Amino acid sequence: MKDVIDKLRDDEHYYGEFGRQYMSNSNIGTLLNNPSMFGAVTQETVPMVVGRFLHVALLEPEKLGSFNVVDASSRNTNIYKDASPGRISLLSKEAEQLQYMIDKIKGNRVMNKAIYESGNRFEEPAVGELFGLKWKGKADILCKDRIIDIKTTGDIDKFKYSADKYNYDSQAYIYSVLFGVKMDFFVIDKPTLRLGIFESTDEFLLRGREKVQRAVHMYNKFFGESPTHDINQYIHIDSL
Repeated sequence: MKDVIDKLRDDEHYYGEFGRQYMSNSNIGTLLNNPSMFGAVTQETVPMVVGRFLHVALLEPEKLGSFNVVDASSRNTNIYKDASPGRISLLSKEAEQLQYMIDKIKGNRVMNKAIYESGNRFEEPAVGELFGLKWKGKADILCKDRIIDIKTTGDIDKFKYSADKYNYDSQAYIYSVLFGVKMDFFVIDKPTLRLGIFESTDEFLLRGREKVQRAVHMYNKFFGESPTHDINQYIHIDSL
């Protein structure tokens, strides 16, 4: 098991072929909403790059050299296209806004103390079994009594709704099983830089558990060892 965990610490293996033998929270939305796309390789997006930069700057600043920042007004300009062939780079204005966010989080005494407390481990992976399937997770910050997960939001007053939309409840449940501790979300509002801490309640974890169970049912139905349905015949049915 130690060899597996050590290998999953490397993002190339965690997100690559080795890591794909495990289910993860990123599969939940696909299985529940669009199972036909299960197993498809996810293309990197601008929000993914922005989020990764924030995490790396806070937790693994030695890796910031892997990001490219282009001084261009938009990604449609020739300056950007020439400087960023075949990859997504940050615009200088995005990097500047991210630095404000980083400074805001680091400058908050409560968040700073919690994130950088002695003994915390950053980007710590774990694997385990839930409902008969193998799962993986990588904790942003593993503390002795909780996991801290860093999130950004466009409106912190609506974060509770975002937590359902983006399956943070299933993430919190999966990680509570894999790591044996609950998850707190440290949130920063991108437009206003407001900060918030959202704790996982038992009700929140229960909702996450139910999502995971439904996702596992969909997986077994279409992709398991003995699937009972043809994914090519899948159709979404709902009420208005």
